[in-house]
Amino acid sequence: MAATLRFSAADLLRCRFAISPAFETLSAIRLTLPEESPGWHRPWLAAVADRVAALDLRPITLLQPRRGYTPDFLAPPPTGALATFDDELARIAATPPDRVAAEIARSLHDTPGAADSAIGRLLSGDPVDVRAMLTGLIRTAWHELVEPFWPRVRALLDADVSFQTRRLAEGGLDRLFAELHPALRWHDNTLVRAHGDDDHRDLAGAGLVLLPSVFKWDQVVVVLDEPWQPTVIYPARGTGGLWEQRPGTTNAALGRLIGRTRAALLTGLTEPAATTTLAHRHALAPATVSEHLTVLRDAGFVTGMRHRHEIRYRRTALGTAAVEAPDIPSGGKSR
Repeated sequence: MAATLRFSAADLLRCRFAISPAFETLSAIRLTLPEESPGWHRPWLAAVADRVAALDLRPITLLQPRRGYTPDFLAPPPTGALATFDDELARIAATPPDRVAAEIARSLHDTPGAADSAIGRLLSGDPVDVRAMLTGLIRTAWHELVEPFWPRVRALLDADVSFQTRRLAEGGLDRLFAELHPALRWHDNTLVRAHGDDDHRDLAGAGLVLLPSVFKWDQVVVVLDEPWQPTVIYPARGTGGLWEQRPGTTNAALGRLIGRTRAALLTGLTEPAATTTLAHRHALAPATVSEHLTVLRDAGFVTGMRHRHEIRYRRTALGTAAVEAPDIPSGGKSR
């Protein structure tokens, strides 16, 4: 299955980048669920674990099914590139009550039994009260889970937009979409997202918003429901190094042994990944990643297995042992 977006001449002129603090907050909330894989965000999740335990985020998480509809009003479509969280929260709080009720009902329908649960019944109550409750939860989640880390997250998002904008200026949409993310393909004025739900749309002059995300780290999302302008949400380039540990940590010791880049690649292989995926996450050229993976494979730290048309690499037992080995402070004396 795949999603395809066909561009007209007008659409080629209506592509823009945007950043959404509200969407990042919703995606961060989702990562707190035990069934979700935090991937590169394990250090962040460990840092906020006590705060997560003190919050009851179930009214938000119930409305974010892994496969299904998440209410659009919880993260309004970005109207510009520089929207603040307060701007977006004000738009959430101003959502018409009938729309709140309709979108919540649609979302609950996508999760069997959700509407009949205690939280589901709460969410099915007076939409004005429900809107106020959800707005307050999103505000609290932002302040507790995301805002303390926002300068680092925002810097990565800004760096991605700058990098992609430069690609666009140098080679047009052909260059931009050819390298935006491994899950995307561009051919004959058509953008294709591999895997996921089937969806096919002629943009017909509506254009496209490109939204990099840090916390939506593991997939490309295509949003076509109104009131969103057609939008592609993709993992920001370099997310794999966002929470890189500082000197004095185990990663630093491993970096002294095998090199910082190889240590980052090895540490980040929490699940199998292909060369192009690792290149995007670590903001490296695919050829550079391939060279480092060859060295790691020859040393017995990783192994590769074919999956359809690509090779996916994973850590071996030796590689995992190297990553999890305790650090030895530099300058110490051995006996």
